[in-house]
Amino acid sequence: MTGFRQIAAVLAVVVGIGGSALAQSSAGQAAAAATKTDQPQAGAQAPPQKPGQKPDPKPEQKPPAKPEDPQFKENVVVSASKTEQQIVDAAATMTVIGQKELSVAPTNNYADLLRAVPGVNITQISARDVNVNTRGATSSLATAQLAVVDGRSIYQDFFGFTMWEFMPSNLDEIKRIEVIRGPASAVWGANALNGVVNVITKSPREMLGTSVTFGAGSMNREVNDNNADSASIFYVRGTHAQAFNDRWSYKLSLGTYVSDAFARPTGVIPNGGTTSYPNYKNDGTQQPKVDVRVDYDFADPSKKLQFAAGVAGTDGMMHTGIGPFDISSGAKMGYWRGTYTKNALKVQAFMNMLDGDAKNVVSVDPTGKPVGLTFSTKTFDFEIGDTHVAGGKHVLTYGGNLRLNQFHLTIAPGEDSRTEGGAYIQDEYMVSSKFRLVAGARVDKFSSIDNAVFSPRLAAVIKPKPDQSIRVAYNRAFRAPSMVNNNLNTTIATPLPLGLINPAFGSAIFLVPTTAVGNPDLTEEYVDAFETAYTANVRGRMNVSAAFFYTNYHDGIYFTETAQWVTPPPGFPGLGPFPPAAIWAGLRAQGIVFPSNYTYENLGTVKSKGIEFGVDGALSKNVAGFATYTYQAEPIPEFDNKTPEEALAEINLPSTHQFTLGANATTDRFFGTLAVNRQTRAFWQDVLDARYHGYTPANTSVNLTVGAKWQDGRYSVALKTTNLLNKTIQQHIFGDVMKRLVMVEFKMSPR
Repeated sequence: MTGFRQIAAVLAVVVGIGGSALAQSSAGQAAAAATKTDQPQAGAQAPPQKPGQKPDPKPEQKPPAKPEDPQFKENVVVSASKTEQQIVDAAATMTVIGQKELSVAPTNNYADLLRAVPGVNITQISARDVNVNTRGATSSLATAQLAVVDGRSIYQDFFGFTMWEFMPSNLDEIKRIEVIRGPASAVWGANALNGVVNVITKSPREMLGTSVTFGAGSMNREVNDNNADSASIFYVRGTHAQAFNDRWSYKLSLGTYVSDAFARPTGVIPNGGTTSYPNYKNDGTQQPKVDVRVDYDFADPSKKLQFAAGVAGTDGMMHTGIGPFDISSGAKMGYWRGTYTKNALKVQAFMNMLDGDAKNVVSVDPTGKPVGLTFSTKTFDFEIGDTHVAGGKHVLTYGGNLRLNQFHLTIAPGEDSRTEGGAYIQDEYMVSSKFRLVAGARVDKFSSIDNAVFSPRLAAVIKPKPDQSIRVAYNRAFRAPSMVNNNLNTTIATPLPLGLINPAFGSAIFLVPTTAVGNPDLTEEYVDAFETAYTANVRGRMNVSAAFFYTNYHDGIYFTETAQWVTPPPGFPGLGPFPPAAIWAGLRAQGIVFPSNYTYENLGTVKSKGIEFGVDGALSKNVAGFATYTYQAEPIPEFDNKTPEEALAEINLPSTHQFTLGANATTDRFFGTLAVNRQTRAFWQDVLDARYHGYTPANTSVNLTVGAKWQDGRYSVALKTTNLLNKTIQQHIFGDVMKRLVMVEFKMSPR
């Protein structure tokens, strides 16, 4: 409890400072101004006024841009330091996906939306299973990427991963998506190990009226001449927003997304072995969702109050280290959130509640029944944060949170609750108009870890011009072991047809047991990250970014084989004069081995480095272009008691090269986008045992949107196609096959 007393003391100081800042609203206003560049945003325009919308303050008058001089606005972000600032001033490398990009995106899938972000690795393994990781290989359960919606985490603490279907499904509701490309625990705390995806939605007043979207289409499922029918996909979404008066407004959103199962790979797994892909019934997904948000605007325009609540359902395949689970229909996550802001002060509380059942479609227990999974979790989080100016040169940002988790998980019965808390402070010292220093740190304490965890941040930002910056930075970030990492306790059995050994066995099958247990002695995994980056907004027409990163990943938590069946398992039969031990030895001599035990272990270090480039800007009045490139060198693992080759076989390897090239166009009547994504091969070892590990080949996807709109944009129709050339793309060695997807979308928007 000593650690929690320390956290409580820091939180008390934070709350006290926050109270002092409330009494100094002018300081809060100065903070917002101090964190922005001295130069106005290029091309910034006041949004059109809607009925019931409060008038915005009169914007600063700027000289009008020449018609032939297209403007491209420099983004204002909040994710890097949890306070408003221009992206060129941010202490972390960031990418922003704005409303224009969202409106012409060829897909509603977050995997495809984020794929063009430099340094971000994406795998979609099934119709519902999406995994995201930054500056490192992703996996079947990616655990290092924090994802939040309006400040509410959707990271699932019990398993340590993100269920991306609980993100907003209506892209028209999203104001922007901010992606921190690199560790961010210094302000975001645990689980922001490799980065943060922060989705910021529009307020009711920003989308007054009613919008409705219908989409329907299909994905090709022909693989190896299987003559399979196409997978059908359908979605419908609606949002109604209304302002009752100049104080109260609300937004109601509902919809559903339905997809058949994607194609499964067939034949022998392409890893040089003789193991075939398991033959199981794949499943699609159904994802209904309802959200409501109510805003109250005080007479004092610096103060706002938000209430939000909703429930979302899901089902379909969830891939794990012990094989894919089929989440049963009826699984759902409900939430509520309340947020109060005054200038930079933010006080927020939220609760997430997840319930569902699933069964494994590959792994069975020793009795031959599918391994089952029942999960029921509740997460309550309280957070406070603020920013103020000290001495005219220091911008202080500080805050903290307290989180309570309750768990019920049938495959990990050893723990039913967990408490965690943390507090942070950051000082952005503006030495001059061309140079600033950022120093900050956060302290977190988990009931499951003996010691408090310290996450520092240091950055020097050089600004040769107001719209350019060169940043040199160091960050440390961490992830605490999940409840499953600590408490997994299950036994799975691999069916061994004895007739393959000798026909005399007939159709008999022996179940080879493997015990998978958690490790209560795990410590946190953490990364030390060094970065040099350049960010610029060139003449108001183009955003440019370049970054070199080097990371040293310590004590990574890996699901690791710890023993094999050297002698036959109990009950293994003999045959005539051949005893069980002799038959088993014959299997091993042929290279057929079976693990007897798995657990989670902290394994050594992994060193990684890479380079990222990104450019997006206005090519003409109606056309914008974008290009990204990422180089990720092969990681260098150093694990105790393992050779370099053995250590390399314990980790996934990302694509060495990834690039995206594209353009989008918008006129009064037509819109469209064309993008090409290319990534080289990647290695996967995170599902089942070595028989199922291997490389996925390089792949290229061409994505296209073409659409038309009428009645001043109130109605639109679009043809959206991903993988236009119908290539066979497998993003994980065990995952589904993605082929051409064609969707037709009709949208009605408010005037």
